[in-house]
Amino acid sequence: MRYQCISAHKDTYPVQVMCQSLGVSRSGYYAYERAPMSQSKKEDMALLDQIIESHKQSRKTYGSPRVTSDIRDLGKSVGKNRIARLMREHGIKAKKIKKYKHTTQSNHNRPLAPDLVRQQFSCDGPDKIWASDITYIKTVQGWLYLCIFMDLFSRRMVGWAMDKPMEADLVTRAFDMACNQRKPNKGLIVHSDRGVQYTSVAFRRKLIATGARQSMGRKGSCYDNACCESFFHTLKTEEVYFNRYRTRAEARARSSNTLKAGTISNVVIRRWATKRRVNLNC
Repeated sequence: MRYQCISAHKDTYPVQVMCQSLGVSRSGYYAYERAPMSQSKKEDMALLDQIIESHKQSRKTYGSPRVTSDIRDLGKSVGKNRIARLMREHGIKAKKIKKYKHTTQSNHNRPLAPDLVRQQFSCDGPDKIWASDITYIKTVQGWLYLCIFMDLFSRRMVGWAMDKPMEADLVTRAFDMACNQRKPNKGLIVHSDRGVQYTSVAFRRKLIATGARQSMGRKGSCYDNACCESFFHTLKTEEVYFNRYRTRAEARARSSNTLKAGTISNVVIRRWATKRRVNLNC
């Protein structure tokens, strides 16, 4: 145990330095040192080590729900309230970054499609429902816009495109990539928001040519496309916000590595797939 190591060497090295090196809190160590210590307290201190390690590995982006899931994945049975309490007592918090730019332009008079998904973000096979959305990545050169298409069966990114302008061409290129990779059958549902990119004539023609059915969520309801919103949040808090991209090309290259189909590094997607016994290679 790390606390035992610190205790054994506290006469040789400063406690603060050892705590920082081993990734534990001083308060946790001193609590461990105080005697007598109940069995439950000792277990809390051991659990605190795992909490700190999970939080550290996520680059301090995980809150108590994801830390709890991480520790349970290691085979340890632990309650979420216990994790939340220990994190609160020791000041372990997830980094939060405020949103400050909107990408949906829904003030238009173009025809809209009905909501065929109705917040049911699951299906019984691949290439039956794709969800799509657009987000932004900040670079020194300016904004880089990213459009994705996600298969709701495996949560796999089947198509994406990135560009400087946020126009209809961004969506059609991402859709073309998805179709070329997956070659879906007729009847595929393509779900998105009501942005002008998705109501464009060019994109509607692509859907008709593919035999796909268009679906749109309600105006101003992020829950109607929560699957994409969740992925973008994870992508940004675990990757984008930790990098300062000098050029759009650099941001495009780094983001593409994360989005590559079949090699998605996103921990949340892999955990989701494992629990539901979904093959990400579908």
